Amino acid sequence: MSADPIDPDIATRFGSGRAVPRLEDEGLLKGAGRYTDDLQPAGELRVAFVRSPHPHARILAVDADTARGMPGVALVVTGAELQRAGVKPLPVNAAFKRPGGGPSASPARPVLAHDRVRFVGEPVALVVADTAQQARDAAEALWVEYEELPGAVDVHAATSGQAAPLCDDAPDNIAAEARYGDAGKAEAAFAGAAHVVRLAIDNQRVAALALEPRTVLAWIAEDGRLTLRMSTQMPSGVRTTVCEVLGLPREQVRVTVGDVGGGFGMKTGAYPEDIALAYCATQLKRPIKWAADRSEEFLASHHGRDLHAQAELALAADGRILALRLRSLANVGAYATGAGVAIQLLVGPWVQTSVYDIPLVDFHFRAVLTNTAPTGAYRGAGRPEAIFTIERLIDEAARQTGIDRIALRRRNFIRPAQMPYRNPMDQTYDVGRFEHVMDQALAQADWDGFEARRAQSQARGKLRGLGIATFLEWTGGNALEERVTVAVLPDGVIEVFSAVNAMGQGIATTLAQLVVDVFQVPIDRVRVVLGDTDRGDGFGSAGSRSLFTGGSALREGAERTLDAARALAARELEASAADLVYDAGRFKVRGTDVAVDLFALAGKQPQGRIHLESTTQVAGPSWPNGCHISEIELDPDTGQVQVVAYSSVNDVGRVVNPTIVRGQLDGGAVQGMGQALLEQMVYDPASGQPITGSLMDYAAPRADLLACEFVTSMDESTPCKNNPLGVKGVGELGTIGATPCVVNAVADALARSGRAALAPQLQMPLTPVRLWQLMHGDGH
Repeated sequence: MSADPIDPDIATRFGSGRAVPRLEDEGLLKGAGRYTDDLQPAGELRVAFVRSPHPHARILAVDADTARGMPGVALVVTGAELQRAGVKPLPVNAAFKRPGGGPSASPARPVLAHDRVRFVGEPVALVVADTAQQARDAAEALWVEYEELPGAVDVHAATSGQAAPLCDDAPDNIAAEARYGDAGKAEAAFAGAAHVVRLAIDNQRVAALALEPRTVLAWIAEDGRLTLRMSTQMPSGVRTTVCEVLGLPREQVRVTVGDVGGGFGMKTGAYPEDIALAYCATQLKRPIKWAADRSEEFLASHHGRDLHAQAELALAADGRILALRLRSLANVGAYATGAGVAIQLLVGPWVQTSVYDIPLVDFHFRAVLTNTAPTGAYRGAGRPEAIFTIERLIDEAARQTGIDRIALRRRNFIRPAQMPYRNPMDQTYDVGRFEHVMDQALAQADWDGFEARRAQSQARGKLRGLGIATFLEWTGGNALEERVTVAVLPDGVIEVFSAVNAMGQGIATTLAQLVVDVFQVPIDRVRVVLGDTDRGDGFGSAGSRSLFTGGSALREGAERTLDAARALAARELEASAADLVYDAGRFKVRGTDVAVDLFALAGKQPQGRIHLESTTQVAGPSWPNGCHISEIELDPDTGQVQVVAYSSVNDVGRVVNPTIVRGQLDGGAVQGMGQALLEQMVYDPASGQPITGSLMDYAAPRADLLACEFVTSMDESTPCKNNPLGVKGVGELGTIGATPCVVNAVADALARSGRAALAPQLQMPLTPVRLWQLMHGDGH
């Protein structure tokens, strides 16, 4: 049918560059969201897992008889039973070498442990019952006999030579190592340097804390296929792993995703619990659901960070950086997953030299197995650790050399004339004007007016510090190809599918705006479909790639669909395609009144629609960058820190939706501040027990962390050259900049109060007790 006439200015009001309200929000605010736990199919059974109470132990016996006889219990599964059923371990796929050149090492990760447990919270059995409470009761009745083994929860103990190995292939608990650069030339540079700055830098372990915990619903659909509804960022990746571990053909498994209450990288890929539910569904032929509680999330979801580095910077007398040397130990937990190792041994190092022209590097990174939950992606995934290290070094170098820290940065910035620039890790930056971004940020933050504000704080008995971070990051996940489908329907709707995934970041709105750009239709006529492996495969959403890669693919797919529609309109109107003018849903023969409506044209096609599948590949990653400036007040009597000003200028390329971009930048910054000041996942070194396993113990950032409004600007003057939109990834930029920016502000407050010698001793999180003890000479 023909649609109503369309406002010709619709693309101007709802297309790219406009702060269009998020399409997702109305339903979520009204309670109409469809999270996995909201689906309650008839006959649904619930699952409870039995988890290891020990960090390291042999499983001697499992007695499930009592549990199997309890009310409502439909199935009890142990690790030994899964092994006998032919269920394989989860893939590891860490393509690195161990010391000596052998392949990387990791224990095989079973779906349910059957011989040894290697961290507190590792699943060893499960119970399926009519209700969640019945499943929990039966799980508590299942008895496991363990023989405790010695364990180690930190990298230094694990590599001391005294710790028990987690697997035979890594007797020293080194899962993998990587070396980069030229050690000999770097050593010569350090030997001839006028200044050498050394810091021990810890990036503590943190938890992702997504509002919605991991949730899985598995069932056998009417067509006989295994179907999973999940809270995940990567449905295609989950399907691949399910098929590999359970030995199922790809076409027999479907994974769908509805609303997702946050991911932050923690919901990438398949977990043992996902595979276990899939297996149970194939056995019982009934819907099976598991929703993690918060304690399970702390125990068994992938953690982030946990990198411990010795960092050295060599400088000439004029402040030019001569070389950077790093030695680091990354705690990858009990199982060295491919992502967990690559994040610290490859992805982070890609940006380690950041926006600075550093000619020589000498890097030696090692991934260490410990009796803790595995680590994986967490917002930034390696880049926050790398940027924190170099920014702490730059500020400390300024203090130790007496060179102004702004001047030191200017002296070492990569210049626009050097673009495209290849860094020491063989990564190529396509564009970047780093000094230009910093200059804007200095003016926006009133850098030169700080002394007056410091005096006001001092009058109130507070120490005030000024922090800065100038940095870049890498986005794209190196998954640079994406497939989309575009369908023009006769009811006036344009339906698009993409394999990128929504997880609260507003991607559906942004994609819809790109469709509006091309078709010039109201945004409410665009239907965005995501999260269904039956509709299409793709990498998913991670590495800030959703718009950069997925959006580029959708824009080109929409343009190709419009070109196809133009050819159909030319045939319909008996005119040359070159003579047709498209405007707001209508093709018109130039200079005449002869026209056809786009949606009416779709209805005339044999399939009743105009449909096109399109695959697009971008040329390379994007390199968003920024300058973040913060001011903090430190109470010397209590050690309490409060952020009292936060300003940032961010080069994110072309901006499609300013409101969404600001939300990503500011929300990310709060997460970065959380790591700087509050958050830490702590394991007791003696017992191996997690002691921050609830929100009573784990300090998450809250609104009172800031006593200010964000001042956030986007610089669109340097679009990315690697994708047709000119956009750069934005989802992790705020997190990456905030952590060093705030810690540098605390270091500055100490230095300005005559305590510069304490600045190198700062280690996150900068909690009140740590700072008070540091300032009062009681250690930390």
